[in-house]
Amino acid sequence: MTYTIRSLSAETWDAFAELVERNNGVYGGCWCISYHPECGQRHLNYRDVKEERVRTGRAHAALVVDSNGLAQGWCQFGSPDELSNIKHKRAYDKEPPPVPDWRITCIFVDKGHRGRGIARLALDGALDEIARAGGGLVEAISEVTVGRVAQGRFLFSATVELLDEFGFHRVRQVGKHAWIVSREVEPITGDDGRR
Repeated sequence: MTYTIRSLSAETWDAFAELVERNNGVYGGCWCISYHPECGQRHLNYRDVKEERVRTGRAHAALVVDSNGLAQGWCQFGSPDELSNIKHKRAYDKEPPPVPDWRITCIFVDKGHRGRGIARLALDGALDEIARAGGGLVEAISEVTVGRVAQGRFLFSATVELLDEFGFHRVRQVGKHAWIVSREVEPITGDDGRR
């Protein structure tokens, strides 16, 4: 199976929506809006909120699409305004790090495609899109898993170890196993796509 990276947009909405529906709305119906400001408001249809954000360019993700045209995973990223709800906020705010240009908040892989490198492809695709959008400081909050068995429901932002592989540095611990990690992404310059 070969995979390509596609930007989440109006053109790829149907592939994204099919993946979410195939996985019970993701984490029981989140539709990947937990980090958006609307999350938690009563009487919202999360699918409709996400679709409106995507169609108006206010939601970003790198989708991993297989050779059959099916999305098998994604990495959500966006500005701090777009993704204002963060995990471990109380601990984060005690000693806030420098304000990032971008946040990576959710990396999800279809349950039938885990262990195939999809999360790596999605993260690499998101970092490439960030570079094309001008680069800057990128932040994530993730869990350390070395030396312990971590439940998947806590790994929605992948693992610190995966982010380490992509050049992220541990900034500060904000939970029992959770860390703020960050890295600078150089902008892509020129038509040849070089950073």
